[in-house]
Amino acid sequence: MSEVPSASASPSTVPPSTLTTTTTSATTHATRALPQRPLHVAVLGATGAVGQELLTLLAERRFPVGRLTLLASPRSAGQTLEWNGQILTIQPVSAEAFEGVDVVLASAGGSVSKQWAPVAAAAGAVVIDNSSAFRMDPTVPLVVPEVNPEAAFAHNGVIANPNCTTILMTLALAPLAARRPLRRVVVSTYQSASGAGARAMEELRQLSRTVLDGGTPESEVLPHSLAFNLFLHNSPLQDNSYCEEELKMLHETRKIMGLPDLRVSATCVRVPVLRAHSEAINIEFTEPFPVEEARQLLAAAPGVELIEDFAANRFPMPTDVTGRDPVAVGRIRQDLSEPNALELWLCGDQIRKGAALNAIQIAELLLDPARAEAPASAAPSAGAAA
Repeated sequence: MSEVPSASASPSTVPPSTLTTTTTSATTHATRALPQRPLHVAVLGATGAVGQELLTLLAERRFPVGRLTLLASPRSAGQTLEWNGQILTIQPVSAEAFEGVDVVLASAGGSVSKQWAPVAAAAGAVVIDNSSAFRMDPTVPLVVPEVNPEAAFAHNGVIANPNCTTILMTLALAPLAARRPLRRVVVSTYQSASGAGARAMEELRQLSRTVLDGGTPESEVLPHSLAFNLFLHNSPLQDNSYCEEELKMLHETRKIMGLPDLRVSATCVRVPVLRAHSEAINIEFTEPFPVEEARQLLAAAPGVELIEDFAANRFPMPTDVTGRDPVAVGRIRQDLSEPNALELWLCGDQIRKGAALNAIQIAELLLDPARAEAPASAAPSAGAAA
């Protein structure tokens, strides 16, 4: 991931004691859109994998950038990056760097976001944060634009970008939940090296060569070698024996879909794929859900691409979505063990839709308040079944 200052470094202004105290003075009310003019955009964590993808997407999607500021650690300060025909110099993050900034796209890790997001918001910027720092803060919206766009306009200066696996899964859940209430979701994820950052991707390349050359792979970035190997996600284990990544999927899905009692169980696995995550999802409803109806809903859902050829046994693969925006869904089928449940498989680019693209889409949403109307894929107000 990107190089950023340590959390011990203190900004020169606005003590970041809590998000609420620092953002309240920066906004006059909770609902706030971005101004209709070329914007001053700052990318915090510009040297990381997600930061680089943010820069690519800003250009590709012709986001109205009037001025672009690149922020990273003092170690990276002074380096230059080319963006949209311009040569830009990376600056060290500081309170002064946020003066006059309209929107901050932050992908620099939780500790850095906790330190600097309140400072940026107090300076008047809207911070769209890709870390886990604020996701479960009840005062901070957690947004997937295709699922809960209206939530973005309830911000107090900070909007949280969900975890990559959660984003991909909710794109598939939302159109189905709009038709029939959910009862339970069981998901297994197959997460690529890209989820651990650019250094993990490079380590997978190098250690794969080592194995092919007959050597013994020794990992320095990940806890185990991923070359021709896989392991359960290495985020910290909790007292209930679930890891942090698995619990993110539980709590974030509930928040995004407005279903606080939804039952979710996840098993997260790191696999030897460079880029793009995959998920096998079992979805239980309160009543039977015809497969063909689910297929039609998913085929028409925003951000979803259906890849299904049962005759050829051809369904989504990571290579189908690498470098692309849609989440590919397929192999939709009836669960033979439960008449009210469906099974499906999906793949999505973790760096794009799982991180950078979702952040850019949130910023685009703030430019067009009319888009905040609840989409057809929104979860039913009745919530999950008990």
